[in-house]
Amino acid sequence: MITILDGGMGEELIRRSGAEGTDLWSARALIDAPDDVIDTHRDYIRAGAHIITTNSYSSVPSYLAKQALEHRYIELTTLAGQLARSAADGVDKAVRVAGGLPPLDESYRADLVPSDEEAQPIYRAMARALEPNVDLFLCETMSCLRESRNAASAAKEAAEARSLPVYVSWTLNDEAGTGLRSGESVETAFAGLRDLEVDGFLFNCAHSDAIERGVEILAGLTDKPIGGYPNRFVVPEGWSLDNEVPVEPRMDFGTELFVESAKRCVARGATLLGGCCGIGPRDIAALAEEMA
Repeated sequence: MITILDGGMGEELIRRSGAEGTDLWSARALIDAPDDVIDTHRDYIRAGAHIITTNSYSSVPSYLAKQALEHRYIELTTLAGQLARSAADGVDKAVRVAGGLPPLDESYRADLVPSDEEAQPIYRAMARALEPNVDLFLCETMSCLRESRNAASAAKEAAEARSLPVYVSWTLNDEAGTGLRSGESVETAFAGLRDLEVDGFLFNCAHSDAIERGVEILAGLTDKPIGGYPNRFVVPEGWSLDNEVPVEPRMDFGTELFVESAKRCVARGATLLGGCCGIGPRDIAALAEEMA
C-alpha cells in the first residue's frame, strides 16, 4: 500500500496571505492566521494525503528569536499540533498527523547544526509539545547523522508512552548518489541510527533524481517503510529561509514529472510519497490519483 504525504506548507501559507516569504516564515501563520493553517492542511487532505505534517518547521527558537519571540517556541509548536489535529479530525476519512521536528538552525547546513547539549533539550520540548496531537513523528530535512540522532532520540522518548512510530527524513545533495548535505553517505547515516530503532526512512527537500537514488540505496538496507518527498527548486549558494537570496524554481519539474518520479520511487521500493517546498495540493492530488 502506498501512503500519500502532503506537500509544502510554507509557500502555500505565503500564497494565501499575500506576504513575502521572509520574517518568521511559516510560523507567522500560527500567530496571525491559524485558520489558514487548518485550511491548507485540509486542502492536502482533500487532495488525497493520508498523512499531514504539523506546521512546526519554523517554530524553533532560532527563527522566533528574529523578533524576540524565542520564548514562545513551545507554545507555537503546541499550537501547530493542535491545528493539524483539528484539520485531521474535521474530515470524514482517516488521516494521520505527523509531528514535524525540523533543523534548529539553517536547512541544509550541517556546519550550523547546534551542539548536542543545545539541541537535545529543544527537541525534547518540541516533541513533548507535539505528542498529544500526533500519530507519529517525522524528523525532517536532517542534513547530517548527528542532527538526525538528536531529533530522533527526542522523538523516541516522547513517543514511548503511546508507542508512536518515528520516521527520519534526510535531505540529500542535489547531485544523485553523493549522499547527505553533510557529505555523509546514506549507508553511514542509516547505520548511525540503528540503535534507535527508527520506524521508517525518507528523503526530502532535494532534487527528485537524488531522492530516487536514495530510495534505491535504502531498499537494500531495510525492509521498513521508505520513501521521499522532493522539492521544486534549486538552492543557490548562500541561501537561507529568510534572506534575500531567491531560490531558482525548477521549471522542468511540473506535475507530470513529479508523478513520474514518484512512480520510479515506487519501483525502487518506496511506500511513502509526497512533496516538499513548491509542491502544492494540485500536485498531491495528481499523485494520489495515480497511486490509486
